[in-house]
Amino acid sequence: MLRFPRISLIAALLMTSGLVHADIKVGIIASSTGPTAVVGIPQKNTAALLPTEIAGQKVEYIVLDDASDPTNAVTGVKKLIGEQKVDALIGPTTTPAALAMLDFVAESKTPLLTTVGSSAVVLPMDERKKWVFKTTQNDDLIAEAVLAHMTANGVKTLGFIGFNDPYGENWYKVFGGMAEKAGIQIIANERFNRTDHSVTGQVLKVISAKPDAVFIAATGGPAVLPQAGLQEKGYKGRIYQTHGVATNDFIRLGGKTVEGTLMAGGPLLAADDLAAANPIKAVAQGYIKLYEGKHGAGSMSTFGANTWDAGLLLQKAIPEALKKARPGTPEFRAALRDAMERSKEVVGAQGVFNMTAQNHNGMDARARVMMTVKGGKWVLLKE
Repeated sequence: MLRFPRISLIAALLMTSGLVHADIKVGIIASSTGPTAVVGIPQKNTAALLPTEIAGQKVEYIVLDDASDPTNAVTGVKKLIGEQKVDALIGPTTTPAALAMLDFVAESKTPLLTTVGSSAVVLPMDERKKWVFKTTQNDDLIAEAVLAHMTANGVKTLGFIGFNDPYGENWYKVFGGMAEKAGIQIIANERFNRTDHSVTGQVLKVISAKPDAVFIAATGGPAVLPQAGLQEKGYKGRIYQTHGVATNDFIRLGGKTVEGTLMAGGPLLAADDLAAANPIKAVAQGYIKLYEGKHGAGSMSTFGANTWDAGLLLQKAIPEALKKARPGTPEFRAALRDAMERSKEVVGAQGVFNMTAQNHNGMDARARVMMTVKGGKWVLLKE
C-alpha cells in the first residue's frame, strides 16, 4: 500500500477539489519610454489601478516597457508567456508591436486584450486572432463618424498624411475606401516615420494639392508634427485626426497649433458633457476620478482608459473561467478566452462591449463622439 505524508495528501486533495489556486497572472506591455511614451505612460499608470483580487482570487500584474520598439514587445511577450506563465495579456501600445506578437499569442493560446487602434489585429478573424480582443474602437467605426462630419461640411477633396507603418497603412486602406463611397476624393497621400523630426516635404506636397481638408493618421506626440507644419505653412482648411490623439497630452504638446483639431473618439474626454442617462458616463467619470487622484488634474488619457476597459472585461470573464479550471493552466486560459468572447453589454469608460466569435471588439456607435479642441481642451462638437 502506498503511503503519502499527511501534509502532502491534504494539499493534493485541496488542489484537486479546487480550493487552492495559484494567483492569476496578467502580463502588461506598454511603451512607457520612447516616441510613443505619451500613449504608453497612462497605460502603465492604469495598470497600477486594476483590482488585485477578483472573485476571491489574487491577481498579479507584471508590467514591462517595450520602449516603443516592436522587437522589444516580442521579447517581452515571450518572457511573460514562457517564464511568468501569464494567464492573460494586456497591450501593447502600438499596432506594429501588436501585429508582431500575434504568432506567439496564438501558439501559447494566451488571451490578449490589445489596446491598439488598428482593426488589423482582430480582422479578418482567423486562428491566430481568435485569441485577441481589442478595447479601442475599430478604424471603420471612427472613420464613419469623421466622414459624416466631412460630408455635412462640404468636404469634397482630402489630403492624407499617415505613419509609414501598419497604423498609417491600415487607416489609408479603411478610410480611403469609405471616403470614395462618400464621394470624397483623396488627392494627396503622404507618409512619415514615428521618429521623424520634420515633415516639411510632405506638408508642402499636401498643401500644393489644395485639398478641402487634411486627415492625419498618426498617434501620440508624433501626430502633432504634420499639424504644426500645416499651420506654419498657412493651411486654412479643416484638419482631422484619428482617435490616436485622444489625450490631453496632444494639446499640451501642440499648443495653439492644434486648436480647432477635429476628431471622432471615445467619450471619455468629454465625459462631463455626456447625457446623464448614458451608461458610459458614470464609468468614465469613475475612472477619471481614480486616475487623476493619483496623477493630478487633467492627467487622464483615453489610452489609459483602454487598459482600464481591458481590466473590466477580465473582471467579467475571470469568475466564469474559475468555474472551469485553475489559473496557470491551459484550460483556464481557454476558459478565459471563451468567457470574453461571450461578453455582453459590458460598460466601459470608452464604450459598451458585445463580443461574438467573429467580432472581438464589440463596440458600437456609443463608443464615439465628435470632438474639437477649443480653448485648450477637448469639447463635444455641437454642430
